[in-house]
Amino acid sequence: MTLGPIDSLLVSIDQAFDHGSWHGPNLAGSLRGVRARAAAWRPAPGRNSIWLLTVHSAYWKYRIHRLLTDAPPRAFEKAGSNFFPAPEPENATEDVWAEDRALLGVWHRRLRGVVAAFDPARLDQPSGRSGRSYRDLILGGAAHDLYHAGQIQLLKRLQDG
Repeated sequence: MTLGPIDSLLVSIDQAFDHGSWHGPNLAGSLRGVRARAAAWRPAPGRNSIWLLTVHSAYWKYRIHRLLTDAPPRAFEKAGSNFFPAPEPENATEDVWAEDRALLGVWHRRLRGVVAAFDPARLDQPSGRSGRSYRDLILGGAAHDLYHAGQIQLLKRLQDG
């Protein structure tokens, strides 16, 4: 069976986020079982934590969503942009960690919905604000998920010693 361009893109973003694939853990899979203290841990001062990468990934799903829809800016759920403050391990709570993981899922579903409804004839046109093609934005979002899934896997291993 041959997939159309939109279905192929959906497979890419789904496998990178939460569907099974050959390459190992995807972004959601890399977060499975991570507790708040472990999510907030940093290997050294100024380095990224799993928590920080999770909210950063949610933010970029929001940004790609905006670029695909040419929607006016709206406030992301957290103040700031790109990388957001994350708690120190001693201040990390499971409730806030669950909220931030849920935010990632919310933005994935929103982005997926926009991709599913996207006009395939527009995929190779440049996005008005980024200059990149819409196809590149979508595929870049999938690559971004996998990049950070790998970083999260590494951070988990570093914590294990």
